[in-house]
Amino acid sequence: MKKRSLIKHLVPILAVLAGMAVLPVTAQVNFKTKQWSIQLDNSGKVTSMKSLALQKEFIFADKATALMSIKKEGHILAPGSCAWNAKNSELLLSYPQAGVEAKVKVQRNDRYISFELTQLTPSENIELILWGPYPVTIADTVGEVVGVVRNKEFAIGIQALNVKTLGGYPNEESDIEPSYDVFEGHNKVDVKEDDMNKQSFRGDVARPTDYGAVLQAYCRNRDKDRVIENWGHSAYLAPAFKDGGVTGSKIALFGVANADVLPTISQIELKEGLPHPLLDGEWGKQALHASESYLIMDFGIDNLQEAIAVTKQAGLRYLYHGDPFDNWGHFKLHAKEFPENWTTMKQCVETAKAKGVRLGIHTLSNFITTNDPYVTPVPDPRLAKVGYSQLSAAIDANAKEIGIRDPVYFNQFQNNTLKSVVIGNEIIRYGTVSTSAPWKLLDCQRGSFGTNAAAHSANDTIGKLMDHPYKVFLTDYALQEEMAKTLARLFNETGLMQISFDGLEGCWSSGMGQYAKQLFTKTWYDNLTPELKGKVINDASMPGHYFWHIYTRMNWGEPWYAGFRESQLQLRLKNQQFFRRNLMPSMLGWFSLRPETTPEDIEWMLTLGAGYNAGFGLATSLETLRKHGKKDELLGLIKTWEQARMENIFSEAQKEQMRSLKHEFHLEMTGNSQYKLTPVYNAYFKHTQQMKQPGEPVFSTLTFNNPAASQPVSFIITLAASKESDPDVTFDQISIGINHQDALILPVSLKRNQFLKCDGKIVQVYNRQWQLLQTLDLNKPLPVLSSGTNEITFDGKYSGENGADVKLEIRSNGQPELIQKRH
Repeated sequence: MKKRSLIKHLVPILAVLAGMAVLPVTAQVNFKTKQWSIQLDNSGKVTSMKSLALQKEFIFADKATALMSIKKEGHILAPGSCAWNAKNSELLLSYPQAGVEAKVKVQRNDRYISFELTQLTPSENIELILWGPYPVTIADTVGEVVGVVRNKEFAIGIQALNVKTLGGYPNEESDIEPSYDVFEGHNKVDVKEDDMNKQSFRGDVARPTDYGAVLQAYCRNRDKDRVIENWGHSAYLAPAFKDGGVTGSKIALFGVANADVLPTISQIELKEGLPHPLLDGEWGKQALHASESYLIMDFGIDNLQEAIAVTKQAGLRYLYHGDPFDNWGHFKLHAKEFPENWTTMKQCVETAKAKGVRLGIHTLSNFITTNDPYVTPVPDPRLAKVGYSQLSAAIDANAKEIGIRDPVYFNQFQNNTLKSVVIGNEIIRYGTVSTSAPWKLLDCQRGSFGTNAAAHSANDTIGKLMDHPYKVFLTDYALQEEMAKTLARLFNETGLMQISFDGLEGCWSSGMGQYAKQLFTKTWYDNLTPELKGKVINDASMPGHYFWHIYTRMNWGEPWYAGFRESQLQLRLKNQQFFRRNLMPSMLGWFSLRPETTPEDIEWMLTLGAGYNAGFGLATSLETLRKHGKKDELLGLIKTWEQARMENIFSEAQKEQMRSLKHEFHLEMTGNSQYKLTPVYNAYFKHTQQMKQPGEPVFSTLTFNNPAASQPVSFIITLAASKESDPDVTFDQISIGINHQDALILPVSLKRNQFLKCDGKIVQVYNRQWQLLQTLDLNKPLPVLSSGTNEITFDGKYSGENGADVKLEIRSNGQPELIQKRH
């Protein structure tokens, strides 16, 4: 009896022990790839990230954090214990403060390790889960969007493996990515100093710290409506969104040699089912043509042939329409240019394709113009709302004051351009809100945007419409998804091959921040035909971690703010740092080819592009090109430089010089299939009208250091009149003297916005559109620039007292270098 009793009591004990063999509570758990290992202690804290080859630890131990934390009732909670279930390849995490248990599936690969939350019990009232932040000592290069940090020896990265797992830290309930500045060498954030001493970061999947960097991601539970701060509104309704909550959130972590970072991300995309777009057969992030330049120019069925001819003359393959739509929402094309809407665009695409040119379009993502059928005559119920209230009393169709029960969503006037509400099928604009109860919308305009004014009853719902300063409405998630599918259908039906998702911030109107933004582009991408997925180039107005896998490139830098060389130059240069940090093809942004654009301006841009291997968008019009006197020269330069860049003919030493703003170059083809690269040295000076005493000299003395050999001077002189100067001003008796040689007096009267150009041989006068007006007959040879320092005297006589600045550019050419053309 005693023996049977003993066996009876031993059976459950043995069963428990057998279970413990499967679920041991160990001091640490270690996972390895071929190059890297990660270790967790028995509390679930990441205590090691080590390079196996280097035998070097990269975790910053003082800041070590849990693999996965949870947020409940506003508090971030780390696990209290961690156990490893080897049979099921699961980590069992316990959060005793919250009474929560979690299962995390672990999958080991040769290059990376994935972690997926498969179960959270109970999951109610869990606001979010947080992966990291994982503190590492690597900080030489911090890729804030791609989620990779690198030094000279090694790289560590994080990748969100589905769209609901957001890269970064949940700083705001709105989930809008932060933008911040870090000063080089100091890691001081958001300090006002000289702009060139700081790097501008556009996200925080990886973020620099005083000790190195952190890598981080999270997933939010969206199963309930939330009222949040969002996009200039202190109160904004973020509706519930059913995506399974935090369960299913998944990340990959990896550590590899620098050369293996992109191959590792490529493997992750393919194995984990992430977007992996190709471009002409190559993965987009490594494709040679990912940084191809393009011409931005309006076209239509009537002038397409001329536009194609110009594109080919410039040696470019992409022609991009900057403003093709009559409305955003349904994306109806301009009727004059595309009489049969999408059918005409398809005809244009096929015509261009036959000539080797690919067409693209610009859009504003989920912006909805007020002339779109989503707005008028019957507003779509899926237009984005800031929030709702109810009418406090019935109103007729003519009421100019509308009583509401709660003003909280209506009296926010930041980012409230259209001041519009919707009741039933009527949109109403209002001027302001009463300052005290009873709350009223005042100065109302009934039946706005072509909707019909109507009577409404007490307690009817009134919604505050969300809008944008572009004077457009926005979408909730359901309407955003429909618009993304419409854009995909436009591409599938027409064969368009380039798009820019400008205005992606509009997707914040759903209350889901970067999640909604990335869902928009994912929906578009998922609905493209397989053929187009391998050919379409896409960029956007802002990057994103998951979006990184979809977009081909980014292309910021607009030409509207200053001259060709000045407009957003610092931004363009800082963008190159951003592209390098985030393992993306480089682009210089948009430039505007205007009537006054010079060949020298074009070559300045092309030189910079070659130095960074960066493409550009060149905005112009057929009208501008028809009138530009140097059109053929400009387009020829673009063709020569872009062909050379695509052939990768330049050495690293040459590219380094080209990246410097102190160097310019001229490139041309020789008759022997060679490129001739000539250094160009220049300096800019300004001569200002001065009112001095009779007999007092008014000439300017300038110094130019010529690194090249002695040569006749080259120059460009411009009478750059301002609005304040006399419109009829002229500049006469122009003289240039060098190193005390007799001054050369130019027999010309230079007028407002004219150019006087000398190439070292002849001097010619051009109008503002670079059409030749006159070739000067000189009475003596051109002055000669010596090698080294040159003292230049410059003078002339203004026709009146309210003159204009004269801009003088002195130029010299260095020794050409021949580069063999690749075949």
